[in-house]
Amino acid sequence: MARLNKRLLPIKAHFFFFMAAMGPILPQLSVIGKQIGIPPDIMGYITAVLPILYVLAKPLVGFLADYFVNLRKFIFMTLIVIMTLAYAGFYFLPSSTHAIELEESSSLWSVTLTEEPLHCPDALYASKDYCQATHQAECSQQNFTFHTMLVAPQSVPALQLSANLQHGNESYFICLTQLTESISWSNSSAQCHVQHIESCVYASGKFWLFVCLLFIGTIGFNVTNSISDACCFDLLGGEADGESKYGAQRVWGTIGFGITALLAGVVVNLWTSDAIKSFTPALIIMCVFSLLDVFSVSRLKMPKLGGSESIWTDVWQLVRQPPIVTFLVFATIAGIIDSFIIYFMFWHVEEVAAQTGYMPDIKLIEGLVVAAECLAGEVPFFFYSGKIIKKLGYVHCMSMCFFFYAVRLSLIAWIPNPWYLVGVELFFQGITYALCYTCIVAYASAVAPPGTSATVQGLMAGMDDGLGFSIGSLIGGLMFKRLGGRESFKYFAIAAMCTCVAHIVLRPLSRKRQYLPKTGYQLPTDQSAPDELSSLPSPQPEELPKVY
Repeated sequence: MARLNKRLLPIKAHFFFFMAAMGPILPQLSVIGKQIGIPPDIMGYITAVLPILYVLAKPLVGFLADYFVNLRKFIFMTLIVIMTLAYAGFYFLPSSTHAIELEESSSLWSVTLTEEPLHCPDALYASKDYCQATHQAECSQQNFTFHTMLVAPQSVPALQLSANLQHGNESYFICLTQLTESISWSNSSAQCHVQHIESCVYASGKFWLFVCLLFIGTIGFNVTNSISDACCFDLLGGEADGESKYGAQRVWGTIGFGITALLAGVVVNLWTSDAIKSFTPALIIMCVFSLLDVFSVSRLKMPKLGGSESIWTDVWQLVRQPPIVTFLVFATIAGIIDSFIIYFMFWHVEEVAAQTGYMPDIKLIEGLVVAAECLAGEVPFFFYSGKIIKKLGYVHCMSMCFFFYAVRLSLIAWIPNPWYLVGVELFFQGITYALCYTCIVAYASAVAPPGTSATVQGLMAGMDDGLGFSIGSLIGGLMFKRLGGRESFKYFAIAAMCTCVAHIVLRPLSRKRQYLPKTGYQLPTDQSAPDELSSLPSPQPEELPKVY
């Protein structure tokens, strides 16, 4: 008769509740920023800075968790509470959408002038509604270029502005910001490059409140994620073949994330309130599951671990080894590839949709892509990742991941219409992201000296989704702007294949010694540790995964 390992139930519950709390929020962070009037390009700058902070925060908090061993659970729970309170603070952000909607940070408008624009009145700049009713625009007509303000006159009724510009079905007021020589208007048509007024964005208190809450919440999430992995491996340290069972615990996080992301999407869509308050159901779901997560973490019975007399010395001795340096480099490259896919795949697929006439279905397609990635792609590979790593070893497993990254990127570049992306992500999200992520955190656990697990996990994760994500978003943005989506994904596919070859060649050459998983775990004295879903009589310990 099979028995369930009750000692691992709290860590399973933590992964489920923790990721379930994040499911309604993480996909909507940029949308929340947009709803309070933050332009997309400025949101891009913010998200480019965040990963750099992960590089610093993850090892630092990991060091605290290793140094104050008896406070590990308290630090764990505190991080969850801080993260939840920061994200819950979005509810109190004032909602103030701009009177003139821009889909991007700037837009090129073809306009019709009904009257010659005059110089902007001083009262416009002094108006309390100036930032919410006005955009700046550079307009051109034949050989003339003039700088203007574009105003929604109904948003500043006190100024009694009369519309003198037509764009589509909307009428606006346009005025000159600079006194220029007399312009001979040959016709009423003009091209205007419309964009947000940066001083309005940066001078807003709600902008800086949003940035602070976003930084605290997102850093809290990423650090908690890293500490979760460290605690999970600490708990599995006393299990026979514990290293290979990480994926069977982590898979519950993917399930929780997928369920609540779908649930929140449906509920928010039915919610009738406006602006930021429309995310109230998502925030409520997050708070409920965060409370359940704190309770599940409080039930964790952490094993007694051998401490380290000098954590930084032990970690420094570790990272000086050629195999570890090489692994950190390839973990960073994996982060670069992941960040490019995360930040630019939907951008690319929307370009394809616009070219092929599938724009009316694009949000449905993107939702199905996320569902395919999460529930059909990641779940089986997280569950079986331990067995795969045990069979192949970390070196061959990482090489295989880079090979399939190359195939995945090539197929994303090739898709003739957006629907093909659902199939691509269904088959390749698991064997790339899920397997690669498990390989990185499992390797970090295997090589970490006793008493340094959280620090080493933070270091590895900081290189992957910290430094790697920052470099990937920067390089990817430049390439996407210059080359477009298809060519950018082709070049990334070539880079992934070159990385695969380099990994096959360099990793064995850098292997000066073989690192074996840690030993010396002591389980809590009040609980036994049967193998998860083991049968009686107890099987013999299985062969440990190959750690190179």
